[in-house]
Amino acid sequence: MGDYLPVGSTDSEYAFCWLLDQIKQRFPHPPQNKKVLWRFINACCDTLSELGVFNLLLSDATYLYAYRTTKLCWITRKAPFGEAKLIDTELALDFAKVTTPDDVVTVIASQPLTHDEVWHPLDKNQLMVFRKGQIVYAS
Repeated sequence: MGDYLPVGSTDSEYAFCWLLDQIKQRFPHPPQNKKVLWRFINACCDTLSELGVFNLLLSDATYLYAYRTTKLCWITRKAPFGEAKLIDTELALDFAKVTTPDDVVTVIASQPLTHDEVWHPLDKNQLMVFRKGQIVYAS
């Protein structure tokens, strides 16, 4: 094992630790060109997906990484915000009441969570990178 060790025994924990070790070995210092890192993460995720189902949400506090093998979709909301009706309950959320005109909100989930909105599926084995709710990279 490398520097990262799983707390439990799930395959997800081992995959996560392996991924972090790969990143640390390849990039002991952050690369100047972020796309080099993103392509590397994509390649590592591709390797993991060859072993079975592998969906990933990972953040480094600046970027949010999403990788899909089976089911993963996203939606980005911007002003003017409106109401969204949840699929599995009668609840509706009025995003205008909890956001500002400058907010950009992206939600990533296994399946669409709301009616009457367009959710976008990630392609199989696709990595997407978000920053402040905006897509900055898609493989």
